[in-house]
Amino acid sequence: MTELDFLQRTRHAYDLTAEPYAERFHEHLRDKPLDRAMLAGFAGMVDRSGVVADVGCGTGATTQMLTDFGLDVVGIDLSPNMIAEARRRNPGLPFRVGSMTDLHFDDGQLHGICAWYSVIHIPDELLPQVFAEFRRVLRPHGWLLLAFQVGEHPRDFREMFGRHVSLTFYRRQPDTVALLLEEAGFLPYAGLVREPNDDGFESTPHAYLMAQNHPTA
Repeated sequence: MTELDFLQRTRHAYDLTAEPYAERFHEHLRDKPLDRAMLAGFAGMVDRSGVVADVGCGTGATTQMLTDFGLDVVGIDLSPNMIAEARRRNPGLPFRVGSMTDLHFDDGQLHGICAWYSVIHIPDELLPQVFAEFRRVLRPHGWLLLAFQVGEHPRDFREMFGRHVSLTFYRRQPDTVALLLEEAGFLPYAGLVREPNDDGFESTPHAYLMAQNHPTA
């Protein structure tokens, strides 16, 4: 799959489903204290004098939470319709359309990147490129937080919220992702794996990895 193919498919799927997705998932963090704790820990590590990018921000739930924790955050998402939902539900916060494969930031501009269930749509062969882009825009010693589903095989969706889509969710092992981060120049700092919640929407364990941009790697 080419980069253009997966970007088009992912953008189209979320543009089609932005409104029902927002209705179902915008408040998803309210009943997930462990997830909120990971975001709080990340916020506590990041230097508050700089800017943080919430990459793949969706409806802006994590953007708002990180802002509430005292960070200066900009939300970025591939889907214009998702960005419209984020702006509507989080008035006053900055959001813009963009791709994690080509972030429009200067080298070393960001103090932190949160990719909360957003690298899950990146094909395996392109994940090192994304991590290299994250490292490019992060300052030395800047922090990265990833959230993703754990598994060995991708899951393809052809329907979401009654709409026909073509969307792949890539499930990965934490050790594999940590190794790719190291190869990209990050130092893995903390990790957590939890079992799926009994809410009818999760069918696999979930992982959280925090890593720091190593200046000499």
